[in-house]
Amino acid sequence: MLYLSQYSLSFAEARRLCLKDTYSLHKLVYGLFEDVRGGNSQEHSGILFADKGGRRIKNLWILSNRPPRAPTQGDLQTKVLPSAFLQFPYYDFEVVINPVRRNNQSGKLVPLRGREDVARWFCDKAGGWGFSVHEPALQVAAMTVDSFCKGGRQVTLGKATLCGSLQVTDSEKFIAAVSQGIGRGRAFGCGLLQIAPKQ
Repeated sequence: MLYLSQYSLSFAEARRLCLKDTYSLHKLVYGLFEDVRGGNSQEHSGILFADKGGRRIKNLWILSNRPPRAPTQGDLQTKVLPSAFLQFPYYDFEVVINPVRRNNQSGKLVPLRGREDVARWFCDKAGGWGFSVHEPALQVAAMTVDSFCKGGRQVTLGKATLCGSLQVTDSEKFIAAVSQGIGRGRAFGCGLLQIAPKQ
């Protein structure tokens, strides 16, 4: 079962919670849930989120495999995501993703820089996530670099916001992609496929 939540915080509430970067958002969202991984940090947390921004109100969308606890600040609205919602053949989508490719020689992850490279990479990866992308409609709407401090070390994530249309090619893989997220950086606001069925 999947739960979809909208978490809204006023500017004053966000200040009281010291929401200054992605890591503070990560801690806020994960603090709403009991950690059920039993010390296995490699296991998927069952929590995805997307920062939808906002000037006066900060809006977060959260998809989780268990219901969240009531927050001390802000307004949290949660509903069960109907299983039928994931059974359509076509969707419009938006996703923030961490586009990286492993260098064959060094073995290191290298961020992709150009919009065309990101779009091609995403289309190439889509089959493994159970869908194909309508390439003429695909937009790389934004590319940013997110930098924050975690545990005394600096973390840098390249982020790209993509939007377009997709067709489901493998229902099982697609449902896994939605429920577990896609790509890297999922603990830090990447990978949540925000989808709307197309009739």
